[in-house]
Amino acid sequence: MAHGELRIGISGWRYPPWRGVFYPPGLAQHRELTFASRMLPTIEVNGSFYSLQRPELYAAWHDETPDDFVFALKGSRYITHMLKLNNVRVALAKFFASGVFRLRGKLGPILWQFPPQLAFNPDRFDTFFDLLPRDTAAARELAREHDGRLEGRAELSIDRRRRLRHAVEIRHPSFVDPAFIALLRKHGIALVVADTAGRWPLIEDLTADFVYVRLHGDKELYASGYGDDALNRWAARMAAWRDGTQVPDARLASPLKVRRRGGRDVFCYFDNDVKVHAPYDAGRLAARLGVPTGMNAIGHFVPPPGLVGPRASWPALGRAA
Repeated sequence: MAHGELRIGISGWRYPPWRGVFYPPGLAQHRELTFASRMLPTIEVNGSFYSLQRPELYAAWHDETPDDFVFALKGSRYITHMLKLNNVRVALAKFFASGVFRLRGKLGPILWQFPPQLAFNPDRFDTFFDLLPRDTAAARELAREHDGRLEGRAELSIDRRRRLRHAVEIRHPSFVDPAFIALLRKHGIALVVADTAGRWPLIEDLTADFVYVRLHGDKELYASGYGDDALNRWAARMAAWRDGTQVPDARLASPLKVRRRGGRDVFCYFDNDVKVHAPYDAGRLAARLGVPTGMNAIGHFVPPPGLVGPRASWPALGRAA
């Protein structure tokens, strides 16, 4: 049986508390992505959630990372939190015209995170899911509808037609509904498995040919790390999803289970960044699943030769306390 691809990484990379802990002393700030992308195989871009980025920035991210690296991209909060998915066609066009095509083959899943106040409305979400382009050619056609505010800075060229995959993260209890799961399966959109320390729903229905996991903190949102038992539980789940199966104790919103003959790709991002747990938890989980990282056997990330200057005291720095 074919296995899916498994990538484990971090949400964002530009955090001052990480400097001198995850990032070696003496590492220039403009080289932090260079470092992080050689320690872990994927990163979720947060900046695209807060504002439209520029084509030259996406191009720089592409060029600064290894050939086999993958970015997940967080969709604009203007679409999800401000417009609340109403009349979003032009906003979607602007998002795709802002430069995302410059990531080329490194563009992975696109994450759409819904605010806690947004409840499930079948018609609204069906309309939104219909608008989401499924490949870069369709995204380019949609991007042509951007308004004048992107004039002179829009990027409408693609290197070739590439598949686009979408995932959604819910934060309102009304989504724990078989009708929502059926809608996701109809559109082939992944439900984000989100561990939020019990604050928002955690459901594990498999709705697409890939799984998107966000780990925000085991006990305290954005702050607490994951111990060995928790990492072992998540490793068992991801191993099953990669193989196309489901764990027996899955927390499901729908009684209908879906089996696959092949595996599912799994993308996992640690977002417990406040106390610098995220990269270390990602490395420890990756080791359990056989995913290569830049972490050595004693839990240190080791920079490649020539990346940092003589001020680096590596590997004396270890995981965060």
